[in-house]
Amino acid sequence: MPGLLPDLAPWKASADFRRLWASGLISNFGSFLTFVALPVQLKGLTGSAAAVGAVGAVELIPLIVFGLYGGALADALDKRRLIVWTEAGQGLLSAALLVNALLPGPAVWPLYVVAALSSALVSVQRPALDSLLPRIVAHEHLPAAASLNSLRWTVGGVAGPAVAGVVVAYAGLGWAYAADLLTFAVSLAFVVRVAPSPASHEAATPDLRAVAEGARYAWSRKELLGTYAVDLAAMFLAMPLAVLPFLADELHAAWSLGLMYATFPLGALLVSATSGWTSRVHRHGRMVVLSAALWGLAVTAAGLVGDVWLVLLLLTVAGACDMVSGIFRGAMWNQTIPDELRGRLAGIELLSYSVGPQLGQVRSGGVAAWAGVRTSVWSGGALCAGAMGLLALCLPGLMTYDARTNAHAVRLREQRAATAPARV
Repeated sequence: MPGLLPDLAPWKASADFRRLWASGLISNFGSFLTFVALPVQLKGLTGSAAAVGAVGAVELIPLIVFGLYGGALADALDKRRLIVWTEAGQGLLSAALLVNALLPGPAVWPLYVVAALSSALVSVQRPALDSLLPRIVAHEHLPAAASLNSLRWTVGGVAGPAVAGVVVAYAGLGWAYAADLLTFAVSLAFVVRVAPSPASHEAATPDLRAVAEGARYAWSRKELLGTYAVDLAAMFLAMPLAVLPFLADELHAAWSLGLMYATFPLGALLVSATSGWTSRVHRHGRMVVLSAALWGLAVTAAGLVGDVWLVLLLLTVAGACDMVSGIFRGAMWNQTIPDELRGRLAGIELLSYSVGPQLGQVRSGGVAAWAGVRTSVWSGGALCAGAMGLLALCLPGLMTYDARTNAHAVRLREQRAATAPARV
């Protein structure tokens, strides 16, 4: 089984990687509690699929603005400091949700405000986290580190929604928000122990010119543009999260909602836990496209079948396919982008894998209100699979990418080999 088990080399070699991994595991668990509790609360207060889907709309503008600017900040400021302050801000937002939930008559508007502010903080934090990884992990360990980070996310993604379904149903929304607040406090205790990571001497001032420089570099890298296009299309067309509360009701299985939210992370967890094989794959672009197409087909089938257990199985398969695509996208990004641009490119990457799901919530909620929940699910999956076929034809640079021979990957590998080993 050694070829399947995750490669633990980054964990063993870097203390800072271990600290960030533990911090992420804990905060992700709490965030997934809120991830389930907030739409359930909105559904209870409004009874509208469109209102739940609108969460994606209010998150979109902060995501775009602060994703791009957050990438410039990550290149210009100390990355550890950005992570600490944004983690603390997320904790304060969890406290606000808790206070609102405990009111005799909880209001709807704070849910949207917190969603927008949380989107802004995450958009600032993620580029700093992503651009810090190549500094604390050896170049040859980056694919393994991406798999381990995926494993961390999926553990929280499976446990969080499953626990949230029970907590919300039997203890109430307040307990879910309180647990999220506690996890942010524990996460901060790990993050503050990470060594400082100041900007490199080539760092640009965090302004519009710096953002534009990152955008020009991304535009010059057609294989990177291909990864962004694939993820945007897959998430926009086939992400059914906004309608899951209504799908559970339509299947006469309200008890399954927590499990539905856990299916995508569960599928991702199964891939992450058996990800040793990914280090032996070199044609990353082909795997990105193929797995995204399979994601769409699995979502299509989930929208067509009527048995709740089969729906749960198909959504789990979809989550596994999405994780395969994510692992190889991350490997391409981490192994080819120079350090002085890493934050800004991480901001663009954040948009590619976050804007799609937000718009996808709006799409799925709107189509569900117009044509029905099941139609919203299966039609999005079918459109996604078709879109992947078109992208495969239109993106030859992505389909021929090979990590062993790509000029950018070779250049960065040689640069990393010539520098001092990663901090341990």
